[in-house]
Amino acid sequence: MNLVAWAIVTCEVLFWVVILAGFTARYIFKRPTLGLIFLALTPVLDIILLVISGVDLAHGASATTAHALAAVYISISIVFGKSMIAWADERFRYYITKQGTKPVKRYGMDHAKHYLQGFVKHLLSFALAAGILYGLIVWIDDASRTEALSGILSVWSVVVGIDLIITVTYFIWPRQAKSTS
Repeated sequence: MNLVAWAIVTCEVLFWVVILAGFTARYIFKRPTLGLIFLALTPVLDIILLVISGVDLAHGASATTAHALAAVYISISIVFGKSMIAWADERFRYYITKQGTKPVKRYGMDHAKHYLQGFVKHLLSFALAAGILYGLIVWIDDASRTEALSGILSVWSVVVGIDLIITVTYFIWPRQAKSTS
């Protein structure tokens, strides 16, 4: 595994470590400012990953799937970051500190609309990553060194299409609550 792949794994692990540290400081140790400092480190991880990928490519490395995944990771983190933190915060408060309300399970049209919001975010993160990847392709200006970047875009296009189909099906066949007998 190359440096960029390790950086992605490290950044993903550190993302959840700083979030858990932030929630622990906020709710367990009653230190909201310290918790906010930890939570504010999440975009720093994106910048570090961006710098590592950029430096690697600037030094002549051929773009690999890891470089493409770095762009994907950064775009997902930017678009979904706030909602992922809110999702984790709600569960941490309820399941760990026994505060707050139980996370809501969504059904019917409420679930379909919520899933549609997620699909729109998915589409935005795809567009952002496509912009980053296209920018790298233009910057490197060597098709033999950027095949992996365009390959990830092709695969992700299929994934976005599948997600669109799933989104539509939730409006046609809304998710039903499981019956208890």
